[in-house]
Amino acid sequence: MTQEFIISFAMESMKTTLLLSAPMLGFGLVTGLAVSIFQAVTSIQELTLTFIPKILAVFLALLLFFPWLFQLMLSFTENIFLNIPNYIK
Repeated sequence: MTQEFIISFAMESMKTTLLLSAPMLGFGLVTGLAVSIFQAVTSIQELTLTFIPKILAVFLALLLFFPWLFQLMLSFTENIFLNIPNYIK
């Protein structure tokens, strides 16, 4: 294994991790922002108010993006398993 291989493998792993987490984080961020604006407008200062909408938004994102996320994970794992002989050289 060369240094270039390790760096490219680490970069590909990080890219895949970011792509897998981005939809859920984005939905949670937008939902948190909307709830914060709602709290500011109505002067409701309840700290626990944001948890349930964020959880629901993350689950919704997971349901919407699951086929794409599954395909991304499957192709990444398949690529790793197919290239095991190249990795051990």
